[in-house]
Amino acid sequence: MTEENCCADFQRAAGMSRRRFMQGVAAASTGAVATTMFGDALRQTSFAATRDRNVLVVISLRGGIDGLGVVVPHGDPDYYRARPGIAVPKASLIAQDDMFGLHPSMRKLQWLYDGGELAAVHAVGMERPNRSHFLAMEEIEDADPGSSTRRGWVNRMIGLNGTSQTSEAIHLTSSIVPTMMVGDAPTLSADKLSLIRLSGADDNWSARRRRQLQTVWGKAPGPLGDAGRSALQTVERLAPVAAQSYTPRNGVRYPEEEWPAADLALALKDTAQLIRANVGTEVVSIDYGSWDLHSDYGKVAYGEMQTMVAGFAAALDAFMRDLGTLRSRVTVVTISEFGRRVAENGNGGLDHGWGNMMLVAGGGVKGGRYYGRWPWLGDNKLVEGDLAVTTDYRNVLGEIITRRFPDRSISKVFPGLRYTPLNLMS
Repeated sequence: MTEENCCADFQRAAGMSRRRFMQGVAAASTGAVATTMFGDALRQTSFAATRDRNVLVVISLRGGIDGLGVVVPHGDPDYYRARPGIAVPKASLIAQDDMFGLHPSMRKLQWLYDGGELAAVHAVGMERPNRSHFLAMEEIEDADPGSSTRRGWVNRMIGLNGTSQTSEAIHLTSSIVPTMMVGDAPTLSADKLSLIRLSGADDNWSARRRRQLQTVWGKAPGPLGDAGRSALQTVERLAPVAAQSYTPRNGVRYPEEEWPAADLALALKDTAQLIRANVGTEVVSIDYGSWDLHSDYGKVAYGEMQTMVAGFAAALDAFMRDLGTLRSRVTVVTISEFGRRVAENGNGGLDHGWGNMMLVAGGGVKGGRYYGRWPWLGDNKLVEGDLAVTTDYRNVLGEIITRRFPDRSISKVFPGLRYTPLNLMS
């Protein structure tokens, strides 16, 4: 795939039109219908019936992050041979052990690593390489290889708790429901928390607008009626939370006006507000990227990679400090559709690859170390020029769910998975 076609592929995946999304959802499942009539949020929402639950925050590093550039295998000499222009020098790495170290722009998160609240898993990914942005996103978020049913792993997870109220699973940073949340169980997707409100019901019009919508949708049959009533319930429960100003704790200032951290910082700030509001949220999904760095990757002191990693670290640092003792209830995990090639290309960047890394932080994490079986980077160890996968990414997610949500059946969340935990969660 050429760089031009690749980038077009990613932009199509990231900027899918709302109409195309709605057509896809309607075709896949009549129980997963969302509606936009109540403002700039697509709603498929359910609220949990109990409070103070554990929360899983999934940060999707869109575009295919270079895991070798975040969790650097300095102990493998072939890493430096493959990347003479863009490799991260060992001397600049933080949180080093004999094999790995973190990119120096992750320095703001070193306190989590040193305190045993941040871990990394290397050489993770899907069972087979898939280097198409769109197809890989669908496959990794559906997480049910071979199935023709379009239902994401988060949707299956929240569908197992026996409740049918709003706000259990919320996607922020986009009003398009990601594949991981599509399915029979209701979910919510919005650009930001403040947009969860009743459109056209400002000031004195609010009560009248609600009565009108209740008249239209209160007894309407079918999936659209269900979606309409769910949307009204969503607004009733979440709009008061969304309308409140939020003051971070512990003297934290989120980098809300600093590119490229701003969108992630705002979403994590909204997440902190949701967690403190105790509305029963179990999963929050957030997009951060693009990491599709075919060129202009840069070096340690400058370039796209350094800037993106620094933005990620700054936003996550603010979130974790803001939570304070609430971190014991919150686990953060990163996913990405694929990794990058081991060898740099002629444009000072990296093309699509296979094996990758995942970061896990917060509650229940046995941090301060690196997990996974390292396959090495010699020519005879690579798979078509890529880092081999030695850990199915679903085993990382599966262990988090098993430990933090023990009432959920892993065989139902990840059908067909040969569950092999890494002992990264307590």
